[in-house]
Amino acid sequence: MSTVKSTQRRLANDMTSSLLIHPGEMIKDELEARGITQKELAQQMGVSYTVFNEIVNGKRPVTTEYALLLEASLGTSASLWLRLQADYNMQKVRQDKSFMQRLDRIRKYAAVL
Repeated sequence: MSTVKSTQRRLANDMTSSLLIHPGEMIKDELEARGITQKELAQQMGVSYTVFNEIVNGKRPVTTEYALLLEASLGTSASLWLRLQADYNMQKVRQDKSFMQRLDRIRKYAAVL
C-alpha cells in the first residue's frame, strides 16, 4: 500500500502544466490591482519603459536586478519573482522534446554506471 501511495505522489509531483505563464503576466495583474501603469512603475524603478514592457509581455526574463527593483517598488519578495521565472524556464525547457530525449539518454546511461 505504501508503494502505491509513493508512486501516486511521485506521479503527481512529476506533472507539469502545459500552460506556460511568464512572470510578466503576474506583474500585469499586480499593476492592474494597484492601478499603476507600466510607464509609471518603470519610471519609479528608474528603468527603460521599453525593456520593462518586454518583461511584462514575456519577451524578456525577470532578472535578479528587476526582481529587486520590483521588491523595492511593490513591496513584493524578489525571491518570488525569481522563483516564478525559474519555474517558467523549467516548464519551457520541459516542453522541448529534443532536449527531453537528450535527458532521457543521459539518465539511461547514468543508471547503468
